[in-house]
Amino acid sequence: MIFTIAAEIGDVGSLTETLKWGEPAYLTEVSRSGTTIRLGATREAPHESALLFNCKTSLIGMFRTAFPADFKFEGNRALVIPADRAMPRTPLLFCLTAALTYHQRKSTGSRHQRH
Repeated sequence: MIFTIAAEIGDVGSLTETLKWGEPAYLTEVSRSGTTIRLGATREAPHESALLFNCKTSLIGMFRTAFPADFKFEGNRALVIPADRAMPRTPLLFCLTAALTYHQRKSTGSRHQRH
């Protein structure tokens, strides 16, 4: 799903797949358009899947506001996909797109603010 979205967006370019802390991580290393997306689990929800993001981004706050009933959240770095119900595909697509374009949107917003 991550690779498909990156290809559909266009400005993201190819992704680098690597391991961070022993878990798969995806970086927009060429375009630098987004922040790292890491797949894993958390201490509080070890049996559920999680998307983990850099804790210094505003992504989890945005996702928590937009999708409070679709996911669980841990702090400002983890979006947990509950295992007891169907995966919320549309909200997940939105979250992945936002992460893959995080820096791109941030710099576009900064340029608009300076004018």
